[in-house]
Parts: sequence; structure tokens; C-alpha cells
Amino acid sequence: MLWVLVCFFGFSFGFFCRSILARYELHKTTVQFKGISADIMKQSNESFMQLASVAFEKYQNKAESAFEKKNEAIEKLIDPVKQSLEKVDQKILELEKARVGAYVSLHQQVESLVSTQKELRSETANLVKALRQPMARGRWGEIQLRRVVEMAGMLEYCDFCQQQSVSTHEGRLRPDLVVALPGGKQIVVDAKAPLEAYLEAIESDDEGIKQQKMATHARQIRHHISELGKKNYWEQFSATPEFVVLFLPGEPFFSTALQHDPQLIEAGVDQKVILATPTTLIALLRAVCYGWRQEAVCRNAEEISVLGKELYKRLYDMNGHWTKLGKNLQSAVSCYNQAIGSFENRVMPQARRFKELKSTSEGLEIESPEPIELVARQLICDQDSSVNN
Repeated sequence: MLWVLVCFFGFSFGFFCRSILARYELHKTTVQFKGISADIMKQSNESFMQLASVAFEKYQNKAESAFEKKNEAIEKLIDPVKQSLEKVDQKILELEKARVGAYVSLHQQVESLVSTQKELRSETANLVKALRQPMARGRWGEIQLRRVVEMAGMLEYCDFCQQQSVSTHEGRLRPDLVVALPGGKQIVVDAKAPLEAYLEAIESDDEGIKQQKMATHARQIRHHISELGKKNYWEQFSATPEFVVLFLPGEPFFSTALQHDPQLIEAGVDQKVILATPTTLIALLRAVCYGWRQEAVCRNAEEISVLGKELYKRLYDMNGHWTKLGKNLQSAVSCYNQAIGSFENRVMPQARRFKELKSTSEGLEIESPEPIELVARQLICDQDSSVNN
């Protein structure tokens, strides 16, 4: 039994030792395998890294080449865009410079406009103050009237007479303008319209006072129409139509008065006074100019008729001279031909006898003159013949 136990323990111990030895061998083999595996792995990694490095370098070269090609292609594509953008930038810079210059110029012009506006207000105020004086207002009306006449072409030296005066039993009448019409007629124009109430209305800021002054302006115009109608200019100036023209030197003066007194035109017609603004007076004077032009055409036609008659008379006399000259030419040609015939028939035979007798100078030969066969043409003044020619 003991031996069996010893054998069992021996067997177990041997098995245990063999097991330990096997594990040691296995561990040693494992360590060796790991070392070999590590070496193989290291070599494989180095080989892989070398292969990968070579492959990556080739791929990188290809990629760089492809990238350069793509970059060149992209540069070719975007080069027109780049040039266009550069041009746009240049144009923007030019526009910016032009804008700055225009802004500076505009700023200067605005400053000049503001300064001019201030001066205009000052001058307008001075003008309003000056127009309050009757002499200045009358002179301004005369200047406006003269400008209207000049624009209409009615020059002073040929078509109208300014500041002509006439003495009557009621006093001295002095119209501002007398316009000459064709046929010795005349139109009288007065420019002394009252404007003081209108100027006061323009200066006022109160609407009520302004409307009141405008109504006063209309009443003053109506009163001036009545006074002007009483002067009877058409009786003092010869060959004058039975009306006188009242000139208002501005359209607002007439429109404002008519707005507050709509019957103003009818009142003027009743008093034989025609209200006229620069526009209507220009139209009236243009019509007068047309009449003068027609008058000039008629005078020219009469003068042309007289000149035509005189020209025809002179042509008649000249035709007689030509006829007489033609007859004289025919008579001279006939005498010339007769003299040639007598020369050839009566003189030349005797002259040839001298040559035959050798009593003439050598080389001298008398040539017979040629007769004139042309006939002078007669002038034909009949109407039918002249038409045919």
C-alpha cells in the first residue's frame, strides 16, 4: 500500500515536473516565437513603410502634378474674371474720383446757388422797394414795353414812336407807345397801370390781408381803365382805331385782377380799353409786323411792275438799234461783195498783165479777197416765234 502511494506520488511528481518543464518549454517557445514574431513584424513594418513611402511618394508626385495642372486650368479659367474684376476695380476707382469731383463741384454750385439766392432775395426786396415809387414803376413798365416791342420785331426806327405827346384842351396827353399800322393807321398803348396794391399783397404774410390787397389791386385796375377811357386817345391821334391798349407788365398782374374781378375784360371793352399782357401784346405786334410785311410786298410788287414796264421799253428801243445795225451790216456786206467783184473783174486782169510782162517784184502775188456769204440774222420779237424758239 505504501509502495502504491509512493508510486502514485512519484508518478504525480514526475507528471508535475514534466508539466512544469513543458510549461517552461512552452513559455520559452512562446518567448522565442514572440521575439521572432516581433522581428518579423518589425521587418514587415519596415518593408511596408518603405513600400508605403515609395507608393506615397509616387502618389504625392502624381497628386502634385495633377494639382499643378488643375491649378493652371483654374488660373486659365479665372484669368478673364480676374481681368474683368481689375477693370471693374479701375472703373470703380475712376467713378469714385469722378463722384468726389462731382460732389465737390456740386457743393460749390450749391454754395453759389445759396449765395445767389440771398443776393436774389436782396435784389428782389430792393426791386419791390423801387417799384413802390411811381417814377421807378413807370420806368420799369416802359422798359418791359420796349422789350416786348423788340421781341415782336417792331423796332423803334421803323415801326413805332415812343413817348409821343399831344396837347388837348384838357391837358397834355403822353401815351407810352404809338404803334404805326400800314396805311397810316396808329395804335396807342398805355403802360401806367397801378401796381402798388399788388406789391403790398406779395409782401404780406397774412392771407386775409393778402386777399384784401389783391381785391384792391383789381379795383385800381378797373379805375385806371375808366380814367384811360375818358382820355379818348382815338380822337387825339389821327387815323387811330377806337380803342387804346392798357399794358400790364406781367402776367400775374392781369390774372390776379381778373380772379378778383371777372368782369374786368367786359369793363375794358365798354370803356374802349383793351387789357394786354406781354404775351397778348407780342401777339398783337406780330400781327402788325405781318401787316407791314404785306405792305412791303405790295410796294415791292408795284415797284417791280414799274421796273418791268421800263425794262420792256428799253428792250424795245434796243431791238430797234439791233435791227438798224443788222440792216447796216447787210448793206456793208453787199457793198463789200460788189467791191470784190469789181476788183476781180476790172482790176485783177490788168494786174496780171504786169506780171506777165515781168514788170513786178519777184515773190509778190496779189491774192483775191474772199466774198462774205454770211447773212446777218434778223431779230424776231413775235410772241409765237419766241415760244417756238
